[in-house]
Amino acid sequence: MERIETVVKDLRAAGGRMTSARRSVLSALVAARSHVTAEDLLNLVQADSPEIHLSTVYRTLEALENLGVVDHVHLGHGRAVYHLTDSAHQHIVCEICSSVQEVPASLFAQLEKDLMDKYQFKVRMNHFAVIGTCKNCLEQLEKEKLVQR
Repeated sequence: MERIETVVKDLRAAGGRMTSARRSVLSALVAARSHVTAEDLLNLVQADSPEIHLSTVYRTLEALENLGVVDHVHLGHGRAVYHLTDSAHQHIVCEICSSVQEVPASLFAQLEKDLMDKYQFKVRMNHFAVIGTCKNCLEQLEKEKLVQR
C-alpha cells in the first residue's frame, strides 16, 4: 500500500489525476511484482473491477507512461511489458531460456555517454533489453560441447 501511495504522490506531482481505473492499474502493477503485459494487468484488474476493459488499461498505461510513472520495455520478440519507474533498472534476456534479469541502470552509463559523445545520439536505454545467453545456458552449452567431442 505504501508503494502505491508513493506512486500516487509522484503521479500528482507530475500533474496527473488519480481515477479509479488508474488506481486499479497501479494496484495491479504493484501486486504483479514483475513485468506484465497489458493483458496480464487486465486479468488482475478485472478480479476486483470487472467493468474495466482492455482499452481502458491501455489508455491508463499510456497516460501513466506520459507522466513518467510507468515504463514499457520490449524483452525480445514478445509483447511489451510494463513496470513502475520507481526502481531504475535495465534488462538482460536469455535468447535460449527466455529468463529475464534486472540489472542496475548504471551498468550502461558508459555506453550511453559514448553514444552521446561520439554520435550525438541520446538513447532510451530503458526501452529495450539486451539479448544474449545467461550463465546457466552457457554452462549447458559448454557441457554439450564436451559430450559431443
